[in-house]
Amino acid sequence: MGESRKEPSWSALLEPGLAMPLAVLLGGVLLHSMNVLVTATLLPSIVADLGGANLMSWPTTAFVASSIVAAAGSAVVSGSVGNRRAFCLGAVVYAAGAALRALSPSIGLVITGRFVQGLGGGLLNALAYVLVRNVFPQGLWPRVFGLLAGVWSVSVLAGPLLGGVFAGYGSWRGAFFAITALGGLLGLAALFILPADVVSADPAKPTLPAFRVALVCAAIALLSLASVLIGPAIKGALIAAAIGAFMLMLRIDRRAGSALLPSDAFSLASPTGAGLWMAFLLSISYSPLAIYVPLFLQRLHALGPLPAGYMVAEASAAWTAAALVVASLSEKWPARLIVAGPLAMSAGLLGVAVVMAPGPVPALLLPIALIGIGIGSSWAFIAQHVMTGAKRGEENIAAASLATVQQTGLAFGAAMAGLVANASGLGSGLDRGAVLRAAFWVPVVFVAVPLAASAIGMRLDLLTRRSRREPTATARTA
Repeated sequence: MGESRKEPSWSALLEPGLAMPLAVLLGGVLLHSMNVLVTATLLPSIVADLGGANLMSWPTTAFVASSIVAAAGSAVVSGSVGNRRAFCLGAVVYAAGAALRALSPSIGLVITGRFVQGLGGGLLNALAYVLVRNVFPQGLWPRVFGLLAGVWSVSVLAGPLLGGVFAGYGSWRGAFFAITALGGLLGLAALFILPADVVSADPAKPTLPAFRVALVCAAIALLSLASVLIGPAIKGALIAAAIGAFMLMLRIDRRAGSALLPSDAFSLASPTGAGLWMAFLLSISYSPLAIYVPLFLQRLHALGPLPAGYMVAEASAAWTAAALVVASLSEKWPARLIVAGPLAMSAGLLGVAVVMAPGPVPALLLPIALIGIGIGSSWAFIAQHVMTGAKRGEENIAAASLATVQQTGLAFGAAMAGLVANASGLGSGLDRGAVLRAAFWVPVVFVAVPLAASAIGMRLDLLTRRSRREPTATARTA
C-alpha cells in the first residue's frame, strides 16, 4: 500500500530560507494595498494645504490607471531584467513616487507622484504572485497565496493608522516620507533576500499590449478631464470620447493574438460577459467611498483624520468578513447573493446620501457596512461564473481579466465621482454649502449603478441555468 503524501505545515514557512522571502513579498503587497486608505485619510489635509478640491478624484484615477499599465507590463519587465530585479525596481519606483508626493508644492505634483506610485505598486503586487512559484515548494503555494490575500485585511488597519497619525499632528508630508523609507528598505531587502531567477527555456518574449492599455488609460483620463472643464457640450464630448476609447479597445482586443480580455467580454449573451459587467459596475460603485467620505466626515462633522479613515476602512473590513461568511455556501445561495449583494450596495449608498449631512455619525456605520457586505457577499460567486463560463482556451485570460476589469472600474468610478462632486459645487472650494450638496449627490447618483448590476445578476443566473439544461437535453437526444 502506497504511503499518503503529507502536506507541508504552516510551520514550514518559518524555515530560514523561506521566512525572509515571505516577509519581503508580504511587504510588497502591503505597501501597494494600504495606499488607497492612506491617501483617503490624508487627502482632505492635502487639499486644505495645497488647494485643488476640483481634482480630488485625480490621485485615485492616476494611481489605478498606472497600476493597470504596470500589471499589463509586468511580464515584459520581468522578462527583461528578471523577477527579483523587477521587484526591486517596483519598490524603488514606489518610493520615488512617495518622495515626490512628500515634496510636492502643488496638487498637480501630488497627482504625478501618485501615478508614479501606481507604476511601482502595480509591479510589486503582480510580481509577488509570480515569485511564489520561484521561492516556495508547490505544496506551500495555497498557504502563501492565502497570506498574500490576507495582507489586504491588514491594510484596512495599517492604512488609516499611518495616514491618521501623521495628519493628526498636521504633517501629511511625514506620512509620505515614512512610506519612501519603507519602499527603499523593501527594495534593498528584496535585492539581498529573494533568490536568483530561474532561467526559462522558453525563448518567446512577452509583449506589452501598449495601444490597448493606452486606450483604457485615455478613457480614464478623458472622464477625469470632463470633471474639471466647464460647459455641458465639452463635458458631453469628453464622456462620449471616453466611452468610444473603451469600446475601441474591446474591439481591437477581440481580434488580437494575445488578448487582455475574453472574446465575449461584456457580452450579455454569455456568463463570462455578464459576470465581467457585474464586476465592472460593482467596482465603479465602490470607488467614491474612499475618495469623498473622509472629506465629508471631517468637514461636516468635525471628525479627525484617524476616525474618518477608519469609517471608510469599515467597508473594506465588511467586504472581507462577508466574503469569509459566504465562502462555504452552496445550492441556491450563490444565485441569490449575486442579485442581493448589489441591492445591498444600493441601499448602503442611499443611506450614506440621506444620513451624511444630518448625522449622527454612528448612523453611518450601517450604510457604509452595507456597501462592503454587498460586494463581499457576491464578488467570489461572480468571479466563479466568469471563470467557469469561459470559452475553451480562454480560461486563463478570463481569470486574469477580473483584476483588469476591477481596476478599470475603480478608476472609472473615481472619475465619475469627481464629475458629480464638481458639478455639485465642490470644484469651486470647500465651503460648507458645496460640501453639503456633494455629500448628497455623490452617493445618490451611484445608487443606480449596483441596481443595474443586480439586473445583470438575474440575467447571469438565467444564462447559467440555461447552460446547465442544454447538456442534459443533448444527452437525452443522443
